[in-house]
Amino acid sequence: MRARTAAPAAIALAAALACAALAGGPQGAAPEAGAQVLSPFERQFSAVKYLDAYFGLPSAKMEVRPGDANVPFTVAIANVGAHDITGIRGQLSLPLALSAHDGARAAVADAEDNANAGETFFLTFYVNVDEAASIGDHPAAVRVDYSRVRESGTRNEFFEIDIEVTGDSVIDASARDAFITSLRENRVAIDVSNSGTAQVSSVEVTVSGAQDDSSQSMSNLDNVVIRESSWDLGNIGPGGSGQLNATVYVPGSLSEDVLRVPLDISYINAQGDTQSAMRVVDLYVRGLIDARIYGVRVADLAGNPTIVGDVINEGNEDALFGFVTLVPLAGSNLVGTTQFIDEIEIDSPVPFSVPVEFEGEARYGDHDVRVDVRFKDSTREETVISLEATVTIPEPPAEEGGPDGMYALLLAAPAAAVAAVLVRRRRARRAAAVQ
Repeated sequence: MRARTAAPAAIALAAALACAALAGGPQGAAPEAGAQVLSPFERQFSAVKYLDAYFGLPSAKMEVRPGDANVPFTVAIANVGAHDITGIRGQLSLPLALSAHDGARAAVADAEDNANAGETFFLTFYVNVDEAASIGDHPAAVRVDYSRVRESGTRNEFFEIDIEVTGDSVIDASARDAFITSLRENRVAIDVSNSGTAQVSSVEVTVSGAQDDSSQSMSNLDNVVIRESSWDLGNIGPGGSGQLNATVYVPGSLSEDVLRVPLDISYINAQGDTQSAMRVVDLYVRGLIDARIYGVRVADLAGNPTIVGDVINEGNEDALFGFVTLVPLAGSNLVGTTQFIDEIEIDSPVPFSVPVEFEGEARYGDHDVRVDVRFKDSTREETVISLEATVTIPEPPAEEGGPDGMYALLLAAPAAAVAAVLVRRRRARRAAAVQ
């Protein structure tokens, strides 16, 4: 009887010593004061883990600026436990700069599906961003409620997160000068601008042959030569712009037409995602007016010295509202004059003539002058071309007979008149005698 009674007691004592050794650590050392004693029969774990939080839907992030309303905000969470979870519900505690879409201080969202062990699930909240919200991070907190499959009761986890108001980027492209000229090379400057509130980086631009939704070409770049085709503009801050330059040659067939240049613009937005935008830059193609002045000289017209010349247009568009102005240069006392010559048609010389007039005493010989021709194109933009020349004004020839001959003529005139009267009287007498 004694042996049977002692055996259970020995077993209990051995179990107690083993437990004490496990709790005390190596070599049976006692745990430090205040340390939590873990039982070998208990396990501490977390069933869900926070991964990421961003504005946008689970499939794509989005930029947000102050003043945006009812914006989706997504929290990504992983089920790292050994069991599937269900009944997932989230609450988002918001900072002062944000509010739920209904104006509350907290937003609520439910996961669309259950989350199997090892899967990621998403909670999407809809929030308003105050107009006065600053660009940057705003602290917030998320509570996740869920239940494990085949287990009664609800569990919950809390996570502190940052909500980043990124600002938005608004990309556009436009030409600094929207007019180019056919039949010659044009240096075109294009601004790629960011009118948003967030910086974009790694901006790259390429000329595109894109088509619209109807499969029709959005450009008319056939037979147009663009020397450059891609540009790296780097970073563009909010409200800033980057410039690209291109050399463009346009054939004469596009005169008075609009040249459409599609550009593919790729960049990294404030969310760190690569974005692509297509913008079309429109350029109006003017015809070429290639006018020049030639043949400036002095001619004798009806006995008067006249400065004459010609204007020829070797372009592909008529010049409108043409005027010719004679400008005397230093040392000349000629009178400046302006004449209207109307249109300067292509391949058809237009003559001009300016009578010679002097200010004060006539000065013959060489005179330095400048001939200005101004005209307008089809867009009513005025152009002035000039030519400097030296013209020679000849002295007038001496009058025949000189002063004495003039006096003789003056004296002879009365005598001739008297003779004519006498002849008439003599004829009258003869006629009377015959009768």
